[in-house]
Formats: sequence, structure tokens, C-alpha cells
Amino acid sequence: MEQQLDYAAVRAAAGRIADGIRPVAVAPASEGVWYALEHLQHTGSFKARGARNFLAAHHRAGALPAAGVAIASGGNAGLACAWAARAQGVPATVFLPANAPRVKVDRLRGYGAEVRLVGDRYAEALAACREFAAESGALSSHAYDHPLIAAGAGTLLDEIRAALPGLDTVVVAVGGGGLFAGVATAAREHGVRVVAVEPENCRALNAALAAGRPVDVGVDSVAADSLGATRVSADALRVAREGDVRSVLVPDAAITAARRELWEEHRLVVEAAAATALAALREAPEPLGKRVAVILCGANTDPGDLVAPRA
Repeated sequence: MEQQLDYAAVRAAAGRIADGIRPVAVAPASEGVWYALEHLQHTGSFKARGARNFLAAHHRAGALPAAGVAIASGGNAGLACAWAARAQGVPATVFLPANAPRVKVDRLRGYGAEVRLVGDRYAEALAACREFAAESGALSSHAYDHPLIAAGAGTLLDEIRAALPGLDTVVVAVGGGGLFAGVATAAREHGVRVVAVEPENCRALNAALAAGRPVDVGVDSVAADSLGATRVSADALRVAREGDVRSVLVPDAAITAARRELWEEHRLVVEAAAATALAALREAPEPLGKRVAVILCGANTDPGDLVAPRA
């Protein structure tokens, strides 16, 4: 299916997925700052939006094969794909790096997906997925680099705006760029600034902006299981260059501190990727905006390291 990522695609996605996703809840955090609690979404992350949109669009077009769908994912996209496939009544085969968190692997199997562990980098899992799809006839999905996936994720921005009239800034973590591309597409339509946050050593978007094109980067961060894409999508780079976007890098220590802060001050359990967005707010020398939403994008994590051992 030929698609393009624009605001019309985001609005079309909203219509397709409205009856299947949880509208985002928004909670005040501090003066001028709110948390968008997308970690409460089905499957524990924003990825449910894109997966639901991707499969629903193919189903309506009569392009969803009996062989189902295949995807390579560090975890969250696979969970969302398996969940959406189960809703459509088709099988899902999910390829992950062998170092994927056990909590994600177990949940994938709980959704009925066939899980295949390949290599130790996303690129290796992706190559195996493409080979499988070509041989089996399964529909090949992507963790982030597809207009339908990004458009589904972009529906989040309009929900945040509806809950926070006057929103001027949204802060979002970036890995491969699906969530960022969708949110920034919708944000540009409404004149909302986007702060795109990456770990210092998982900087695919930041590096692409510097190079003027998507380039391969190294991956080494506490948030690498969700944000560890080696290359950002072309759509993400395009939107970053066209909209009111600020690229920010944060150290792992700030990510870890932000994640613990969310637990200790608000009893919110999120994965490191979600804390990455908050880390930018905490590291900024001046306010990022007057009415700011920080997207907490996922909660598929082991919370054991958040609770300090008893003396």
C-alpha cells in the first residue's frame, strides 16, 4: 500500500483506531508541565496506535494475508503488532535481538505470537524478518519506518492538545523516529514546538540532522532496548527539518535519575525510553515552554531496580 505521512494521514489513522485504543490521560507534574501517560496504553506503549492503524488499513484494503504479519522489534513494537494481529484474527511472527528483555519476550508469547530471537542488534533481526516474510507471504511490518505506523503514533498529539488547550511544546523521546515523526507532523499543523530527545549514545536523529541525511550510528545506552535504532527514518528527518523541532541529547545518568524520580515522586513505573523525555526537561538550563507535555511513552520494564533495598 502506497502511503505518505502528512496530517491527513494522522486524521485518517485516528478514525481507524478510535474504537481500539485508550485515549491518553494527562496529569499535572509541575508548574507549566504535564505528563502524557501513554505508558498506560494497550501493550504498555504508544506502539499500539501504529500497529492498530497499520493492520486496520491493510484489512480494509483487502491486503492482510492469511499468513499474518511479521515484524522485527526490540520489544514494544512486537508487542503492539502481536496484540493488533490477535484483534484481526491473524498470526504474528516477531523477530527480536537475543538480548531483548525477558519481560517483553514473555509478554509477546502471552499475546500468542511466535517469537524468534536473532543476533544482538535490531538490524540482524530485521534481516531475518524480511527473509521470513518473503518466503512465507506474511505481511512485513516495521517497528517505526512506515507512514501508517508513524501516522498512528501521531494521533497522540491531538489527544494531548484536546486535554491541554494552549499547549505550546511537546517533549518526546526518539529512537527510530516513528513516534517523533507522527507527533511532529501533527504538531506542525497546530504550531506546537517539538523537543526531540535522544540518549547521547543513541543519537540517530541528531546525527542525521548534522549530516543532512539518515546515517548509521552506534548504540550504547540504558534506553537502547527501545531507542537503539541505528538509523532514523527518512520521514523523521524530513519532519525534523520542516517543523519547529529542537534536537536534545541527554546522558544516561540523567535518564536513570528521571526514571527514579517518576517512581519516587509520582509512583509511575516507566521504561528508560519514557524517562529520556523527562531527562531533557530536567537537564535544560531554562524552561522548554510555557505549557509543556512530556510524553511517557512506555512501561515495559522490570520495576525491581526502582525500589531501594531495605537496610
